[in-house]
Amino acid sequence: MTNEIRPSSDEIDERQLRIDLAAALRLAARNDWHEGVANHFSAAVSPDGRRFLVNPRWRHFSTVRASDLILVDADDPDTMTRPDAPDPSAWSIHSALHKHVPQARVALHIHPPYATAIACLKDPVIKPIDQVTARFFNRMGYDLDFGGVAMEEEEGARIAASFGNHGAVMMGNHGVTTVAATVAEAFDALYHLERAARTLWLAYSTGQPLSIIPDNVAEQTAQSWEEMKAAEFVHFDEMKRILDREDPSYAD
Repeated sequence: MTNEIRPSSDEIDERQLRIDLAAALRLAARNDWHEGVANHFSAAVSPDGRRFLVNPRWRHFSTVRASDLILVDADDPDTMTRPDAPDPSAWSIHSALHKHVPQARVALHIHPPYATAIACLKDPVIKPIDQVTARFFNRMGYDLDFGGVAMEEEEGARIAASFGNHGAVMMGNHGVTTVAATVAEAFDALYHLERAARTLWLAYSTGQPLSIIPDNVAEQTAQSWEEMKAAEFVHFDEMKRILDREDPSYAD
């Protein structure tokens, strides 16, 4: 499998983007982050981001192939009237993200167990207590105005607004979403966000006070993560190699 292609304003490798997005879906299922036939991953194929790929309605993540992904247009009002329409919540959230969040070339929205559990706390902030949690120090948005299953345009717009210039949002009483320029970067952020939430949850479960890293050290640690950007692509390539060996059907 070749390295993921970074999108540019004049050339986007849709075939490779399909393969990468399908791989991310399969890997999410392997990690038990998915929720039945719900949750959605998307990736823009047009320079303005408004035409994007998304997983088909009510298809289990573990079965999605590159060729199964559907291509939709955030500016097309008739999308939801067609037989192959995406899930209504996918349309609500992902059309808003691709319209209004410039950094959301790729958007992975999901309800992984630990991050969702933290999102259900009165205080869902990912506190810096180790180097993984510190990756997200001052780099997360928080949407604390859950209004039910995201079916309406207003819900998607509110979620999109919660990103600001960040690459991840804790969605109160709901789940999480990561966005990035590529599938590799969005997947790596999601992977580490769920691990950060797991560490925080386990620390909370002891009942003892958290040992919070000082702000200056947390910021320095977060910057160190940003300086290791190449590792995000290597991580995703390694995970695709596992899929290639064990079940290459994702790329079909």
